[in-house]
Amino acid sequence: MAYKDIVLKKGKDESLRRFHPWVFSGAVARMDDGIEEGDRVRVVTAEGETIGIGHFQIGSITVRMLQFGEEDIAADFYARRLRDAFALRCSLGLMREDNNCYRLVHGEGDFLPGLIIDIYGDTAVMQAHSPGMHFDRMAIADALTELDGAGIRNVYYKSETTLPYKAHLDPQNDYIVGKYDGCMAVENGLRFNIDWLRGQKTGFFIDQRDNRSLLESLSRGRNVLNMFCYTGGFSVYAMRGGALKVDSVDSSAKAAALTDANVEANFPGDTRHTTHAVDAFKYLADMPAGAYDLIILDPPAFAKHRSAIKRGLIGYRRLNAKAFEKIRPGGILFTFSCSQAVTREQFRLAVFSAAAQSRRHVRILHQLSQPADHPIDICHPEGEYLKGLVLYVE
Repeated sequence: MAYKDIVLKKGKDESLRRFHPWVFSGAVARMDDGIEEGDRVRVVTAEGETIGIGHFQIGSITVRMLQFGEEDIAADFYARRLRDAFALRCSLGLMREDNNCYRLVHGEGDFLPGLIIDIYGDTAVMQAHSPGMHFDRMAIADALTELDGAGIRNVYYKSETTLPYKAHLDPQNDYIVGKYDGCMAVENGLRFNIDWLRGQKTGFFIDQRDNRSLLESLSRGRNVLNMFCYTGGFSVYAMRGGALKVDSVDSSAKAAALTDANVEANFPGDTRHTTHAVDAFKYLADMPAGAYDLIILDPPAFAKHRSAIKRGLIGYRRLNAKAFEKIRPGGILFTFSCSQAVTREQFRLAVFSAAAQSRRHVRILHQLSQPADHPIDICHPEGEYLKGLVLYVE
């Protein structure tokens, strides 16, 4: 296949030779005429050497690399990539009778930059983050339904809010294969209503699965507060872990209702659980000190872009300081940042500053990250986004 060329400036090929999957706009010397959003292009050094093939888009990231080397993109490219991704998830033991939800494709971590695919039973929820993946969505959907052993019958495409606004692609969230046939998923034996039609991201935060299990192991006999509860995942695990009381807080009434539904699906009629559809900061400010000895802080990203990092870190410090102030002595705090722009060191410093401000003695019990079905390409450290700390507060 004939590709149009994007030629790099001299010396701007070093990161690509280390297999970093992005070509930034500042590295481009020139490009052939007629290249459009989402086109597959050939990336060439200033000396004329082919680096590989990728998807072009207008913006700071000009090319997301699909393949390195001089070979063409084969017709079975997506089928092979998906087989490799599925084989990894099989090796992790994620497909079990008591677990049917997992991330199948994690963008650059599965060598498919700009693509996210989460599996809920026989439904795949696909998100494109680049025009190229948007244009290839039907080929990807076909490969998903033909993936041996995965049992995927439905593909829901959900990219209205993830594609670049300036690309003017006007994607529609809808089924591109199959149809809606229920939204109940099972994670580690617990049942969850997954709202991929109207919910955030693909409907459920699969990336917290391992951290929810850890919380379960520490919940027995504790009074638990789950802030920013969304679907109530942490709350349900805490209840199975033997918590005495679980309060779930979210400013969204829809999220509170979904949490209630998920608690009821697993613990019908259990009076240990209460939801509160109120502002999280207000709830923390108003609640009495010592009411809880296990608190989860899993807020939405406070800094989605580098320009917002300073403001985001102030938000993390303020939130954690209030939790340190209110948690019972001997309590455990699970605190997270999902802001990709915030580094692990920056998040730790914000939490440490909050601990110092509260004048409480705090020890780190665990340092948390995303699970193995959200792999990080070692050549693409930007793929690490979830940071968490489990803290013992005296």
